[in-house]
Amino acid sequence: MSFSLKTKGELARLEGEKSCCSKAELAALIGLNGEAVQTPGEKFNLKVTVENPAVARKIFKLIKMQFAINPEIKVRKNSSFKKSNYYLMAITHTMGSSRILEELGLMRKNTAQELKHFPETDIFKKRCCKRAYLRGAFLSGGSVSAPEKTYHLEFVAHEMEVAAGIQNLINSFGLNAKIVPRKKYQVVYLKEGDQIVELLNIIGAHNALLELENARILKEMRNNINRIVNCETANLSKTVNASVKQLENIHLIQRTIGLDELSEGLRTLAELRIRHEDASFKELGEMMDPPVGKSGVNHRFRKIESLADKIRGNR
Repeated sequence: MSFSLKTKGELARLEGEKSCCSKAELAALIGLNGEAVQTPGEKFNLKVTVENPAVARKIFKLIKMQFAINPEIKVRKNSSFKKSNYYLMAITHTMGSSRILEELGLMRKNTAQELKHFPETDIFKKRCCKRAYLRGAFLSGGSVSAPEKTYHLEFVAHEMEVAAGIQNLINSFGLNAKIVPRKKYQVVYLKEGDQIVELLNIIGAHNALLELENARILKEMRNNINRIVNCETANLSKTVNASVKQLENIHLIQRTIGLDELSEGLRTLAELRIRHEDASFKELGEMMDPPVGKSGVNHRFRKIESLADKIRGNR
């Protein structure tokens, strides 16, 4: 099961919401999945279609709880390209489809009984209702990438009005959601790990939040280890290259004028380098008597290099 499906399963099982929050969540579930079907006599039936059975159960339960209506449910086979079913819930005008849309702020004004996909702002009077609506919107058209791969959470909407409404609700919590067109849809998205964690907390997906945080910690540890290894490898390579150059200089002096011609400090350092090819400046300095710091070792190697360059020039 994908991380998105697990997250939706967790959200679909949440219960105990206040009536205002249940209506806000239902406004998202119906507004983003519903369709108003005209009937004779300027009446209409409400149809809600979803593919996730857990989401279908939640919509049915919320409608029954808030409006004392039992929608008709039908299971349909998807097209041949999809193996899953989809679930169709129907509420006729005699059952109270108009009342549902009016109370949820989904009835278009000055239009003959048409479904409005984003509700009136009155339904978002409370902060808890904003959270509930975003939860319903995620259940309807949201997805989140597996945290082991990348950080990406999005809401897919058919209309810019809906996408802008979702974006404004998300950003009212101090986040920075953006909108990008994708074919015939408008996609509201977040790409930063911290903001995705915050949004999961807002909509109540706490198990998904913990799983994402654990994945983030492991990923950060791996990145830190890789950085340390790369740094150590670079330092080791630098040390080896420097040692090879220093040995070339020392052997040149040894073959031409001899190490005995060097001052005591330079001769001692040269002999230590010959015996300890892989030692660092710090280690070489500690072997000397008296000990010498890294800068002192570097200064002496510069003198050896200068002498070797002079010999090369004379030759």
